Amino acid sequence: MNSKKMKGVTGTLVALLVLGGVAGCAAFGGSNGQSNSAAIGSPSTGNTDVLQKVMSTRTLTVGCILSFPPFGLESPNGQPEGYDVDMAKALAKSLNVPPQNLHIMDVTAQARIPDLQTGKVDVVIGNFTQTTARWQSVDFTNPYVVAGERLIVKKGSGINKLSDLNGKTVGVTTGSTDDQIVKQVAPGAKVHYFNTSADAIQGVKSGIVDAFIEDSNFLQYQAKMNPSLEVVGGSLVPLEYNSFGIKKGDQNWLNYLNFFIFDMNSSGENAALYKKWFGVYPPYPVNPTMPMVSSLAPTS
Repeated sequence: MNSKKMKGVTGTLVALLVLGGVAGCAAFGGSNGQSNSAAIGSPSTGNTDVLQKVMSTRTLTVGCILSFPPFGLESPNGQPEGYDVDMAKALAKSLNVPPQNLHIMDVTAQARIPDLQTGKVDVVIGNFTQTTARWQSVDFTNPYVVAGERLIVKKGSGINKLSDLNGKTVGVTTGSTDDQIVKQVAPGAKVHYFNTSADAIQGVKSGIVDAFIEDSNFLQYQAKMNPSLEVVGGSLVPLEYNSFGIKKGDQNWLNYLNFFIFDMNSSGENAALYKKWFGVYPPYPVNPTMPMVSSLAPTS
């Protein structure tokens, strides 16, 4: 879809969402336009309309984890950057939010849900995996990136599949569940423990271990930064689907974000951003899910 056509479609969708949702949403509290917030642990239902707020103020606050490269990090001059930050910038652009009005808030994994529930951020784009427990506290969009557990090895190692691990030494981080995965998929392999993932990557480079198992997206980034390494094999565990997180009960906002992600996925822009930061195109498909099914209606 070309940019002019997309701009028209997005603008039409925004108008429809606002007209359809504003009547049933509670008013914003205070003169500064901030929405009412719920107490931590007591998620609200239907008491916000972030889409309307963002459109009226032309301001967007996005929570990103800036300590988890390449999803989020700080540039040498202290500016936020990364794959999730670029997604936030694309979202702001789709909403006609000026760059100076896009606020990237550094959040931790533990603070993501409380920051949404208290209204500190409008949306979290931060390697946020959907779980049934989290769904009870916040709402999630359709996935925008997928992760698995894969292996990173030296190029030319001869390790290409699970059976190649038998008789080899495989690195895992202490406290992770990856040691159990190794024991299940390659009982003939030896497990070596590292305190951090950075130590494990160095262990592969120096030959202390023959392979290291970790989050596939993290490994793709490491392979990009270390040309002597490569990621091999498929995922050793069921895939994890990462989504945007929002405050519970704001269907208007959720509808818009789902459409935004659909367009990013189907246009190829999401895949291009992934390649920019990870060095390869996404290894696992994110099936675009269109939240509107009017196109499927009979034409006669």
